[in-house]
Amino acid sequence: MLTKRQFELYNSFYESTHNNEYLDQRTEILVGLSAAMAMNCAPCTRYYLEQAQNAKISKGELSEVLAKVMAVAAGQKRLQMQQVIDSYEIDPDLYA
Repeated sequence: MLTKRQFELYNSFYESTHNNEYLDQRTEILVGLSAAMAMNCAPCTRYYLEQAQNAKISKGELSEVLAKVMAVAAGQKRLQMQQVIDSYEIDPDLYA
């Protein structure tokens, strides 16, 4: 529900993220893929997988991106659980 101007500004910003000053094309694709996966954006993930195929990014490189996203997600969940334990002063040793 963006206004026409907001939509145009967003599109301009989004397009600018594909024309990087510092990242090469392969890195931009892998970063985009990892961000899309982390944000659970299926259309974005599909887009970046298509871009990866066009850029000849290997299955091994894709596997490493997936593993990194999984590791970050798992770490976040571990920290989330620890925050609940700490906030509510739960003693994990009380559980069998």
